[in-house]
Amino acid sequence: MSNPKSTLIQPTRREVLRTLAVGAGAASLPLWARYAGAQSADPIRIGFQMHATGIGAAYGRWYDRTSQAAVKAINDGGGINGRMVELVTEDDATDPARGAEVVEKFATQSNCDVAFGTLFSHVVIGSAPRAGELKLPYFVVSEGHHVASGMLNRYTLQPGITDVKSQVQAMAPFVAANLGKKVTMIFPDFAFGHDHRDYFSAAMAAQGGEIKAMIPIPPTETSFTKYFPQIPQDTEVLYHVMVGPAVLTFVKELGEFFGPSRPEIFGFIDSLEAVDIASPGLEFLEGTYFWEGNPRYAQADQTEFDKAFRAAVGVDANGASVTDAADVSTYAHMFGCWETLHVIKAGMEACAYTGPMDRAKLIEAVEAMTDMPASAAHPQGAKRFNGKTHQVFGHQYISKVTAGKLLLALPSSLGDTLLQAEVAYTTQAL
Repeated sequence: MSNPKSTLIQPTRREVLRTLAVGAGAASLPLWARYAGAQSADPIRIGFQMHATGIGAAYGRWYDRTSQAAVKAINDGGGINGRMVELVTEDDATDPARGAEVVEKFATQSNCDVAFGTLFSHVVIGSAPRAGELKLPYFVVSEGHHVASGMLNRYTLQPGITDVKSQVQAMAPFVAANLGKKVTMIFPDFAFGHDHRDYFSAAMAAQGGEIKAMIPIPPTETSFTKYFPQIPQDTEVLYHVMVGPAVLTFVKELGEFFGPSRPEIFGFIDSLEAVDIASPGLEFLEGTYFWEGNPRYAQADQTEFDKAFRAAVGVDANGASVTDAADVSTYAHMFGCWETLHVIKAGMEACAYTGPMDRAKLIEAVEAMTDMPASAAHPQGAKRFNGKTHQVFGHQYISKVTAGKLLLALPSSLGDTLLQAEVAYTTQAL
């Protein structure tokens, strides 16, 4: 379509001089100040660090779908301080070095206000130092204990999903009381798996439990049968948490190894995220238990907030895409993207955010948050944020495989997940 015809209006000499004077004064201002007025109508740009490729790709795809839905909901509601939100997406390849490069690109090339995303702990650990150096707020949707432990920096926050140490603290009493106290652990051999190794073993010890064996699995492994003979015969509970494209193979081979006789099995749903529980070869999982960050299957007491969240993201009552029943979501984790983006919105509105010069104010505004009631912004449930540790705590769920579905067996209380502070990021300079 051609542009409509316009009329050229010649300015007067006085108007030209006035414009030149204003321009000369503006030239002496910092870059952000020169453009602050113009930016006020521009979109809020959020750099989305996405696991588009690599071992986190299944998560990345659903993190993207959830984030796009959250941005639409925010924009449909008027945006942030009247400004629309725009996602700037970059693939980190689920790689720490690439993750740091992506964060730098957001800050120095893409004119992003904040950075957001990423699940895998080793990528967060590789990316966060660069975010801190660049003073770019970095909101991560990861389960690792790296933020709450004090490993990172004041510019890194985890306000949308509970960390591993909190999760296993809430799970261990159930495992010890109902399944057994002699536990063998199988976990991926990188930061996320090491968190499970360290914190679940400590949580079980506090319950009088004993870890019989710890079996780390390389993240690139595609077959697992050679590891299963390492499981001691007196194991009462097999605890597994696996990630990556080979998770279905892992669970199928586990069933083939044990046959009709198996110990009690408690898994983190990471081992079956994006996998249909009713897949052929998974029949042996009947009666076993899983941790879920958010129940995949809509439960009998489903909240209106969960209904609305599923509808917005396009997920059915079985946790699959409404357009493809075989496309199973990463429902136990992806809510963290929706909730984190709403935390960013709330923080920006609380500090009257206008641009990058307000990044420190945004950090302080989020640090001031505490209780987050269940709502459209927090469909997973009520949460409590610790501004000193930059970590959120929320309800956790234990589900039992029943007739090929996951039925809720036990929701933890919020108090079950709370940890004593190990750091006070608020003492660090901004």
